[in-house]
Amino acid sequence: MTLLQDSPHTRTDRAAPDGPGVGAPGTGIPGTGGPDGPAGLFGRGRRPVPRRRGPARLLPAWMVILAVVTTAVALLPLFYLVVRAAEYPTADFIDTVFSARSGRLAVSSAMLTTVVTGLCLVIGVGLAVLVTRTRIPGRRLLAVAAALPLAVPSYVAAYSWQSMNQLVSPGTTFEGFWPAVAVITLVTYPYVYLPTVAALLAVGSDQEEAARSLGRGPVHTFLTVTVRQATPAIASGGLLCAIYVIADFGAVAILRVDTFTRVVYTSFSMGFDRIGAVALSTVLLALTMGVLFVEGRIRRTATRYSQVGSGSGGRPARAPLGRWRVPALAAGWAPIVVALGVPVAALSLWSGRGVSRPGSMEEVLGALINSLWAAGAGALATTAIALPLALCLARRPSLLSRSLERMAYLAHSLPGPVVGLSVVMLGIAVLPMFYQTMWMLVLAYCTLMLPLALGPALAAALHAPPELEEAARSLGRPPLIAYLRVTLPLMAPGIGAGAMMVMLTAIKELPATLMLRPTGFDTLATRLWTYTGSESYAAAAPFALLLVLVASVPVWLLVSRLLKEV
Repeated sequence: MTLLQDSPHTRTDRAAPDGPGVGAPGTGIPGTGGPDGPAGLFGRGRRPVPRRRGPARLLPAWMVILAVVTTAVALLPLFYLVVRAAEYPTADFIDTVFSARSGRLAVSSAMLTTVVTGLCLVIGVGLAVLVTRTRIPGRRLLAVAAALPLAVPSYVAAYSWQSMNQLVSPGTTFEGFWPAVAVITLVTYPYVYLPTVAALLAVGSDQEEAARSLGRGPVHTFLTVTVRQATPAIASGGLLCAIYVIADFGAVAILRVDTFTRVVYTSFSMGFDRIGAVALSTVLLALTMGVLFVEGRIRRTATRYSQVGSGSGGRPARAPLGRWRVPALAAGWAPIVVALGVPVAALSLWSGRGVSRPGSMEEVLGALINSLWAAGAGALATTAIALPLALCLARRPSLLSRSLERMAYLAHSLPGPVVGLSVVMLGIAVLPMFYQTMWMLVLAYCTLMLPLALGPALAAALHAPPELEEAARSLGRPPLIAYLRVTLPLMAPGIGAGAMMVMLTAIKELPATLMLRPTGFDTLATRLWTYTGSESYAAAAPFALLLVLVASVPVWLLVSRLLKEV
């Protein structure tokens, strides 16, 4: 499960098995990822996709039609948002977009994104260098621990810091710009750390030795050879952090920082300011697309420096630290201890009080069952609509299929409040019989999480020999029966992995679930949100603890797979 990795049929020359951009789709980190991630959607310079020849390229027309329908489902809420935006008076809409409030939100969002991304680059690249290029003591333990903050959703981290502040310093507040910077940075830096580790491990030692033999010093060699080849991964990781900050809702809402996502949700929930919510959502949509475009351009430029000899040679040399061993250990473990220590301490201290409340266990169990039910329905629907597109991409790669895939990833990259608002408006105006039902929530999950199911299903389809299906058809089996009896069983492991990732991510999804859940239907995330809003930290703790435990499963699988070569 990787982020920022090109799809298997369009992989660029990335070296590590998971590509240089690795993230945690199963961690529920909004707007960031999926098996193939949003990075590079607008980039160029990819190798042409080899087309299958002969009967293996045959694909029923109904499968192509279903692939188009799949992408249409993912884009339907966004299309409707654009349609509704066009219905408002042009003057009012433009006044809202270019209002003073919109300007303040743009400045606040840009500052938060810039500061957090810069800090994530420093921490992520520094930790990656320590675990891949030095002989720091406890290197493997440090490598694994550095990725574990991915298991803490941003709103859980914000709740943990705010509740710990209440314990340590009662009567004071922990909110505002700089607390938000600290909290989001501590749970986001692994998006830079993981792809940078993969990229640094992929740089062969022979290139570094060649540079050293030409008279370059170790530092000069590292900066001009090693870092240059890791630049695409570093750039992709940094811009993924930027997308994450732009899309984040939970942390900024709990810590009371006005950004586009928070104000869009507030406009919806506090009086339903339709024109304001729609106008600000379109600005947020444009901002996200702009960041994706910049990421594609940067990666296109940076890849020029990383294509020659990537991944060749033996293991990279590790430098002894000498007298810098203790400072390096302190610098490496400091962000990890802070990122994990505060949530662990806060959840441990408050959970005991929370479960002792009358009826608390029944409430937690009910929220867990609701979370599993909603996430299971979302995983089933998302996986079902991903299969036709995966087969179309694997069996008949073309401009149409690749365009459909990229549009699906565009929807996946958008913030939850935008998708939630779009589905709400779609339900009220077009599908009123489904409004505030599980159907609307499942539709939002399909839009947000389609790539999480598409990536593993596509990888499985590429490894399923089409010749077996053709053999079944040559024996008289209809195309659909041949697919169900031959290809689908071969794809089962990938389909199951994608469904599990969608389910684990949906359990922790917050803004769209808040907007679209049926009346009286509470999940772990929404109960945590409700209690945190009323500063009932003890009551919120059991829900936060369960969310972290659920998120730990995919993070552990990701880390154990990626870092086994460290």
